[in-house]
Amino acid sequence: MQLSQAQNLQNQLDVVIMAGGKGTRMKSRWPKVLHTLGGQSLIEHVIQVAESLGARRKVVVVGHGAQEVQAALTHTPNLHFALQEPQLGTGHALQTAAPHLSNDGLTLVLSGDVPLMELETLQSLLAASEGQYLTLLNLYKEDPFGYGRIVRAQGDTQHPLGQIQAIVEEKDASESERAIQEIYSGVMVVPNRLLKPWLSRLQPNNAQNEYYLTDLVKMAHEDALPIQSFITRNELEVSGVNDPVQLAQMERAYQGELARKLMLSGVRLRDPQRIDIRGELVCASDVEIDVNCVFMGKVILESGVRIEPNCVIANARIKSGALVKAFTHIQGESLNEGLMVEVGELAQVGPYSRLRPGAKLGREVHVGNFVEIKNASLGEGAKANHLAYIGDASLGERVNYGAGSITANYDGANKHHTRIEADVHVGSNSVLVAPVTIGAGGTIGAGSTITKDTPQGALTVVRAKAVSLMNWARPVKKSKKPDGL
Repeated sequence: MQLSQAQNLQNQLDVVIMAGGKGTRMKSRWPKVLHTLGGQSLIEHVIQVAESLGARRKVVVVGHGAQEVQAALTHTPNLHFALQEPQLGTGHALQTAAPHLSNDGLTLVLSGDVPLMELETLQSLLAASEGQYLTLLNLYKEDPFGYGRIVRAQGDTQHPLGQIQAIVEEKDASESERAIQEIYSGVMVVPNRLLKPWLSRLQPNNAQNEYYLTDLVKMAHEDALPIQSFITRNELEVSGVNDPVQLAQMERAYQGELARKLMLSGVRLRDPQRIDIRGELVCASDVEIDVNCVFMGKVILESGVRIEPNCVIANARIKSGALVKAFTHIQGESLNEGLMVEVGELAQVGPYSRLRPGAKLGREVHVGNFVEIKNASLGEGAKANHLAYIGDASLGERVNYGAGSITANYDGANKHHTRIEADVHVGSNSVLVAPVTIGAGGTIGAGSTITKDTPQGALTVVRAKAVSLMNWARPVKKSKKPDGL
């Protein structure tokens, strides 16, 4: 069957995600599937690939930490939950999910702690099933310890590898079976018309005294039904996470693959081993990224953008030719597109700048060290180069915002807006108390506190009268008495 035909099967596809395990080796109070990889929980990665398949129904089997898992996934639409309590094995998990499954079509079984399944691999697995056969996703491993072994019939001329007869778990395997290097990944496709009758026949006749889902293979063989398989060569995509060491190793492997794809698309990474992408990073041509940068949420870097070392950027669009200097922190809002940070063409930000949700910088804006901007826009050519705060404000074109100046936007109960029109110069250490408008072309004298609107083109200075007291003596510290006196 061609992949195009497999894609048609996706409209008849139910997906069951196993997420009920305790994950004791993680040494954590959190359910294993909620630990994160690349900025997303393990199970969110799995749900994402299920959604990419266009599954008509997604069922998550929960058990340990069920409330936490369900709460973490409340934002995910069209998701059903099946409670497995107690946990009596993988077969029992699917039994709890069965009431949510259709009587027609196929069920794809995935694991919530196997986060890197590739869409193309699953499409190939569906194609191998031809919509009617139990089909396994398998892998060859030099050291297959701990995995279920694929037992095939010998001398089957119709199947060069031999027809699959059973999957034998490690603890139940004989010495010769343990030598088998073809292993079952934990992913299978089952026609729904066969699944429910088979599930009703499962028995806990094994060393673990559990209901094994892999016994479905034995049942298919007993019923003289063909069993198909698809072999993947990518061990990473079928690897699970069982402890913090494996999670860290998978994180590095995952980041390395993301870095490789970026470089092949034309991005220049100073060191591909020192980048962390914890969300979606979209890069145009000729983007340069230096070391130790972290990208979170959705970040878009347009052509010619340069990111210097040690920057953290979340939910932002950096436009063509912009330069983000070292140690800059950009933190846009993910749930509200209007609060994404925007950095305009040929703008310069940093070093040590902080752009918070709603910051919008126009073309050729300069924002320098220790400047914080929140929910504010800066027009083309505006500059705030040193030690300043701009919050809930709009700055017009070519505004020069002096060092140490702030917009006092909060009155203790409500936020208010400051409007600074084009070509204004704000002197150092000024306080603009919102709501207030600074007229176009005006100048605010250094050290002024502005509480009223100012005229266009005017110099506005608000300072207390200078007072000098002659022959004034500073207080002197009183000497301490020696101890004991």
